[in-house]
Amino acid sequence: MRDRSPFILADLIATKAEELPDRDILTFEGAGVRDDEIRTYKDLWENGNRIAAGLIARGMQPGDRFAILIRNHPEFIDIMVGASLSACVFVPIDPRTKGQKLSYTLNNSNCKGVIAADYALENLGDIQADVASLEWVWVLGTDEGTGMTVADIKHGEDIAAIYDTPVTTDNDRLTGGTDPFEIIYTSGTTGDPKGVVRSNEQYGGATMFGALIGSKEGDRPYTGLSLTHGNAQFMTLGPILGQGLRGVFSRKFTKSRLWDITRKYGCTYFNLLGGMATAIYSEPEKPNDGDNPVERVISAGMPIAIWEKFEKRFNVDILECYGAIEGGMAVRPIGEGPIGSFGKPPANSEMRVVDENDNECAPGVMGELVSRPASGEAPTVEYFGKKDASEEKTRGGWLRSGDVCHTDEDGWFYFDYRKGGGIRHNGDFINPGFVEGVVAESDEVDDVFIYGVPAASGAPGEKDVVAAIVAVDRASFSPAAVFAKCRKEMEGNFVPTYLQVVDEIPKTASEKPQERFLLDRFTTDGDGIYTE
Repeated sequence: MRDRSPFILADLIATKAEELPDRDILTFEGAGVRDDEIRTYKDLWENGNRIAAGLIARGMQPGDRFAILIRNHPEFIDIMVGASLSACVFVPIDPRTKGQKLSYTLNNSNCKGVIAADYALENLGDIQADVASLEWVWVLGTDEGTGMTVADIKHGEDIAAIYDTPVTTDNDRLTGGTDPFEIIYTSGTTGDPKGVVRSNEQYGGATMFGALIGSKEGDRPYTGLSLTHGNAQFMTLGPILGQGLRGVFSRKFTKSRLWDITRKYGCTYFNLLGGMATAIYSEPEKPNDGDNPVERVISAGMPIAIWEKFEKRFNVDILECYGAIEGGMAVRPIGEGPIGSFGKPPANSEMRVVDENDNECAPGVMGELVSRPASGEAPTVEYFGKKDASEEKTRGGWLRSGDVCHTDEDGWFYFDYRKGGGIRHNGDFINPGFVEGVVAESDEVDDVFIYGVPAASGAPGEKDVVAAIVAVDRASFSPAAVFAKCRKEMEGNFVPTYLQVVDEIPKTASEKPQERFLLDRFTTDGDGIYTE
């Protein structure tokens, strides 16, 4: 019997269930259309053991993978605890994911099972035949289903049956904190997405993030960011579980209800990514905008243009930070450093901006952001099944972020843009090749090239997505048909913001599109420019 560790989720929940069994640690708000759903530490412990027993009964061995295709439901956290107990590895996937991207992720991680909400069944059913490894599917019934049920999916079982089983507590199969816990896939900006393997102790470390972002006793965090994303898991859920902070979750982000939610539940901080801040700020002003319990906003990408206005209008402080799922962290504490900076690394980390020869850049000179432990020890990253990519990520003993940044004379760091061919849109890194593939299949399109323009939101590093299109017949071209196809086959952030219809896409002699000429022609209200 191994000793408990606070850096292992199963052990943390076991201890908290003994110390604070009835603490209403998680509230999943009902959005005015359903009852709130609550989880105590005792609930998480008991349900986690039910999930673990169910996984073991399906023949899942330590290290075996399964996917989670659900929005922010309390079952998501139960499943995380169950994965830790059973030593199985979960793969969180945005439930809107469909087609080739979904089948690639399931196949690449060799998932043996899927836990899917009913609203994700259609997407799963479309590609299930292409994923030979799938042996079971647990279905979570919701009030958001689109018609498909457990009976309509191969290998389907109702997850309610798992919750109806007696609680057993002999499911702990972990050997230690280095056992894998989850695989979170990157966006795949310059190729196929890569699965970042995170260990139990790496996730357990997230419970200590509270100190870094100023979480304190009595705080009530809120997020509508998806638990399939590292930000919600590490920056919000981690401190909640570790510090007992009584967090509040929405199934998905909604800017129109944000402040009403924080008022109703007394939330003291929430997290933002990318252009979310501009979306919130663009809501019509209300007399009570500043009358809310929120003390601070944990931001990653607050636009400089609205930073101080946002703070004043909503009576909050901005804590800006930087982080990546592979590692690397920096924070600009409230009231310290210049506006626009994402801060400095914590004391246990070293961070630099380097040129192509790994020489440190002078202040104001852009280069790649790299980091490592302050001890000088080489960082480690494991991309599932990709040894070469893992080694390249930490080449020379530094974690290479792929982000182009710069510093100022006082050592504060600033984000400039993503290195490579990706486009960051609303916090997601978009793979242009994937979007091009969908648009190119439209009967309306003869040729297409995807690129980005500075985001209308003004968020630093953010871009709006442009599809430059040569139409089959410009006279009869239907922008609505192209947008409809995109909406059907891609997640929302991948859908082009603009269609730019041109007579031809300028290319080099080697057929490489010349983005600069398209940028020169682009204006939001120009000829041939269409929006939804």
